[in-house]
Amino acid sequence: MIHGNAPLTPAGRLRLVCRVQAGRPIAHVAAEAGIARQTLSKWVGRYRARGEDGLFDRRSTPRHSPRRTSREVVTRIEALRREHKYSARLIVHTLAAEGVTVSSATVGRWLTRLGLNRRGLLDPTGATNRRPRRITARYPGHMVHVDVKKIGRIPDGGGWRIHGRGSPGDRAARRQKVGYAYFHTALDGYSRLADTEALDNETADTAVGFLARARAFFRAHGITQLTRVITDNAPCYTSPRFARSLGGTRHQRIRAFTPRHNGKVERYHRILAHELCYARAWNSEDERHDALRRWLIHFNYHRPHTATGDQPPATRLHAGVSNVMIGHS
Repeated sequence: MIHGNAPLTPAGRLRLVCRVQAGRPIAHVAAEAGIARQTLSKWVGRYRARGEDGLFDRRSTPRHSPRRTSREVVTRIEALRREHKYSARLIVHTLAAEGVTVSSATVGRWLTRLGLNRRGLLDPTGATNRRPRRITARYPGHMVHVDVKKIGRIPDGGGWRIHGRGSPGDRAARRQKVGYAYFHTALDGYSRLADTEALDNETADTAVGFLARARAFFRAHGITQLTRVITDNAPCYTSPRFARSLGGTRHQRIRAFTPRHNGKVERYHRILAHELCYARAWNSEDERHDALRRWLIHFNYHRPHTATGDQPPATRLHAGVSNVMIGHS
């Protein structure tokens, strides 16, 4: 197989070699083909030595690798991985006990070449005792997902979306150094009813204040008790002050670096970004904050949601709640 950067196939190289064989200068032929003279000289030499077979690409691996891992060791690595599910480091220790010295990096490379670098690849049938499970709330308030979305503030007069990138207005807006807005969200996992506020920071005090207002928002919709509050491991949520503010509510922190465990609010923030924050060019941050209040009413009472049968989130609560129209900021 010809490599991606090859200017000519073996058939094209043969045509150039034949021109040189006919008596034309190598430099002239190479210039016409747009290749280096040294490259054409190499092909001519290989053609004279081996004929047309010499015009095919050669393998880049060395002819001799005296320090290459032996086939016996590779077989032993594969057996330890398949039979005992050993990690690369444990394979290294096992081989060392057998008198074979090999590094964990070498074992890792061989596991990748053998297609065994992931545990899920050890069983080709995919048999496992672990099954994917949906995180399902059984009733309103059973699981309330809380998170923060950090978004750059809009300078007064608008940013580059208004003025254009690199324009004088864009440079003037950048000099304002407006910082970030922190969109705190609490979302009911059963109904997908959401409350969002754009605040100045994500400290523990701010998170505690927001959660208190979110509780009042949910009580106005009939959700009087929160059974579980789910957050990530941000400092504002691991703070003792936030833990004390929960009272008797269970606080569940997701596994580190696994945002999908809080996926409902993560998906909501994606909708918020696409349908509000970046949906149009804003002239100021205050303008976007005012639009947030209106958009929350749209999301909770009018926008169809697939998780609620293509109905607005508020319709999944008890009778009469869907008629409540609260413009909570």
